[in-house]
Amino acid sequence: MTDDALDRLIAAEQDERRRIALFLHDGPVQNLSGIALMLDAAIHSIETGKLDDALSVLGTALDRHRATIRELRDLSFALEPVVLRDQGFGPALSALAEQIGTTNQIRIDLDIEDAERVGETAQVAIYTIIRELLDQAIRRGPPTRITVTMRVTDDGGLETCVADDAEPERRRRSFEAVEERVKQLHGTIRVESDEAGTKVVVVLPSYATRR
Repeated sequence: MTDDALDRLIAAEQDERRRIALFLHDGPVQNLSGIALMLDAAIHSIETGKLDDALSVLGTALDRHRATIRELRDLSFALEPVVLRDQGFGPALSALAEQIGTTNQIRIDLDIEDAERVGETAQVAIYTIIRELLDQAIRRGPPTRITVTMRVTDDGGLETCVADDAEPERRRRSFEAVEERVKQLHGTIRVESDEAGTKVVVVLPSYATRR
């Protein structure tokens, strides 16, 4: 891998850390602060003999606590899936597709035989791009079907296509985060939308398939 490509991967990882920090601050941290206030209110209700009020507040706090645990569990899986570390890139994508497909009751087809050609240093970045595109498709839809294909190009690069039949996204800014990530990796991205849905094609240079 060239120094330029490595620098781009490092920059992409730094951007990912910033995104995660923002998510933690605006999501789980705020939720936990709210739960703490609820518990204070429940204690006050108990001390003043308002047991029904205390039970109601505790029930709400418990629901929010469980939701926060799910958010943190999903984040942990996305950051470093155990299957990515232990079994490889292809199985990690299959596990991601199964998780998202089961949760949202949609069909996700994978054609990723070339996934095992992805270099180790590029795997996290590409995995993150695919995850974000899947999340976008879910937010636009819900779709009934998503297809993910990966192939090595004639010049040794890597082409990844995520296509869905959800409501087409007309706002270009919805893809700005993914576009910036691809740009940092010295790749290209093409978004095609019509009445049938949306197709996003990401092409990374040959370093992405070098180990």
